Amino acid sequence: MFLRRFLPDRFTCALIVTVALASVLPCRGAAAGAFNVLTDLAIALLFFLHGAKLSREAVVAGMTHWRLHLTVLASTFVLFPLLGVLLRPVLSPLVTPDLYLGVLFLCTLPSTVQSSIAFTSMARGNIPAAICAASASSLLGIFITPLLVGVLLESHGQAGMSWNAVGAIVLQLLVPFVAGQVAQRWIGRWVERRRAMLSYVDQGSILLVVYTAFSAAVLQGLWKQMPLPVLGGLLVVNAVLLALALLATRYGARLLGFKRADEITIVFCGSKKSLASGVPMAKVLFAGHPLGAIVLPIMLFHQIQLMTCAVLARRYAARPVELKNIAEATR
Repeated sequence: MFLRRFLPDRFTCALIVTVALASVLPCRGAAAGAFNVLTDLAIALLFFLHGAKLSREAVVAGMTHWRLHLTVLASTFVLFPLLGVLLRPVLSPLVTPDLYLGVLFLCTLPSTVQSSIAFTSMARGNIPAAICAASASSLLGIFITPLLVGVLLESHGQAGMSWNAVGAIVLQLLVPFVAGQVAQRWIGRWVERRRAMLSYVDQGSILLVVYTAFSAAVLQGLWKQMPLPVLGGLLVVNAVLLALALLATRYGARLLGFKRADEITIVFCGSKKSLASGVPMAKVLFAGHPLGAIVLPIMLFHQIQLMTCAVLARRYAARPVELKNIAEATR
């Protein structure tokens, strides 16, 4: 049972198989074009269903806890980018320049939604606030992430992000999301009853993007340019970023006087990075870059954060917490 905590889940195994398939049988030519069109449609469907699923009542219920939400957003969009820039002299020698560009992109991404809420629930945190904080982070990330990427690209010695890229993100992600919100009154309950379908679309769209990204990267010689020591260095970089984020959110929440249930929400929403949002954004924002090296840090970080947060959530849940405090925090 102890070892099972650290074993990869089915989706991570599917990611590994997809990368292996792209390495052995990369798509090219007309097939690559067809896969790109299919991927764009899958991503649009994904954000449409997320818009149809998101409960407005849950958002309104959690929106009043503004101090908590500002703390989560500050961790997601301020703390992480600062860590990526300040630690670059120390961490960048461990990886290639393209991989560290992917690390900087990772630092700009919004928080996850599903796993943040799941771990908050497991740890007995403030669930309504987690729903609101994670959803707000995901939605605001559509605007904030491209702008942060532009700033960090310039600091990395590369051309800044164009407004065309921001417009492409809005068109591909925000427009389907808004359409889903509009359609929620008619299909919201139907989508809610079919969460498994949303999960398949979520994971399927990511697998499609990963396959096309790694196919292009393999054709450009990705694995010839990335020896095992570099992959080990990337693991170290991701582990350092996650450890610092977890420490900062935990002790920062305590210094700011948050209750235990709110601290749990801040830790699990403020330390996460979204693979579901990151991979589609990378496809648009880094069209001229080696995309495989950009998304690889996100994929590794995704697995590390799941394993680490699963252990941390169990430790939080095992601690005695006053039921009165939980009730007050979740109102």
